[in-house]
Amino acid sequence: MDPTPPTPIDPSASSSSSSSDPSPSPGHAIVCGAGVIGACTAYFLAKKGVRVTVVERCSVACAASGKAGGFLALDWCDGSPLGKLARASFLMHQRLAAELDGAHRYGYRPLDTLSLVVEEPRSGTDSHHAGGSEVVNASTPSVLPSWTDGPVKGATPIGNQTTTAQVHPALFTQAVLSAAEAEFGVRVIRGEVEELRLDPHRMKLLGVVVNKELIPAEVAVVALGPWSSNLSSISDLTRISGRKAHSIVVRPKSSQDLTPHALLLRYKTREGKQLAPEVYPRPTGEVYVSGMSEEAELPATADQVKPRNEAVAMLRRVSETVSSHLQGAELETAQACFMPLSEDGRPLIGKLPNVEGAYVATGHGYWGILNGPATGAFLSELIVDGECKTLDLKYFDPARFFRNNARRKDCFL
Repeated sequence: MDPTPPTPIDPSASSSSSSSDPSPSPGHAIVCGAGVIGACTAYFLAKKGVRVTVVERCSVACAASGKAGGFLALDWCDGSPLGKLARASFLMHQRLAAELDGAHRYGYRPLDTLSLVVEEPRSGTDSHHAGGSEVVNASTPSVLPSWTDGPVKGATPIGNQTTTAQVHPALFTQAVLSAAEAEFGVRVIRGEVEELRLDPHRMKLLGVVVNKELIPAEVAVVALGPWSSNLSSISDLTRISGRKAHSIVVRPKSSQDLTPHALLLRYKTREGKQLAPEVYPRPTGEVYVSGMSEEAELPATADQVKPRNEAVAMLRRVSETVSSHLQGAELETAQACFMPLSEDGRPLIGKLPNVEGAYVATGHGYWGILNGPATGAFLSELIVDGECKTLDLKYFDPARFFRNNARRKDCFL
């Protein structure tokens, strides 16, 4: 059977039409993956004048980039290696929202953020919503939005509209990639990335094998989330794993009372189980609820990830407990995704050791949407200028795994 050639893909949809393969030319970069990291990398590379092709097997933002909460925080990573990256990226989100009309195109808005302690009432007790019994810690009643009328035992502000914000992650990723296409000529094609083809004598990138065909390029960026380890260029260096996370999107009958708040819960079920769900109303009138994560086997492709029914039922139960406004809300989406995790908890952002032209950007865990813009911008600076002067990327250098594991060195020598 003849190999299937890569075909163009519409960033706002999963359908695509056929077209000829991109031809080789100096300064051609291939970004593998059309999630938030790949989209931002393509955008900033192309903005610097690089000819960019993005290759995506499924659809734009089909994995965690389309199913995350889209929560952004300025200073929550302070004191960790992620601190400066996160601060820079939070400010980049503000600038991108201004440039791309983010408020209307992908729901960018500042938020007030609360930490709530919620305990489900035991079976047989009175109604736990307003007009019933216990509701709010008397010391903090004023911080609770009116629609949060469930059995809240305590409420603590942990972010305000200067330090926390949100985007709709799928719409954000699509908007960035669409802007990269329209403004800078980025090309997005459908296909399976099978290999980074190297010149074995010089350890220099020749191109990327997509659907059994080599697309020549001087630069390749692997941004495939937990599927990055499917490429031997990555798996020979380190392991990128995935943790399965569930979420739902519900649409209440009326959203006029839903204020711009993010709720991070310490939630105790009536059976005594402790959970850490999160509830984010969106400006579109829907409400995103997440918090059921677990170890699970990574399927072959992102479109094969399916939610577990018990997890979906629990998230519905959480939403209806926290707010009477969410009782009977329409379930628009029940979904799951895999958050990409590195071996040491830090993302990989940089050049693959001893391979000219090959780069990786993955392993961002639960902060991928937040850190997407800075990752794309700083990696582009490294690729085009030869170094990143804006931020020292040493904490994220993929070579840290090369240096720490003598066995893996043999794979790159």
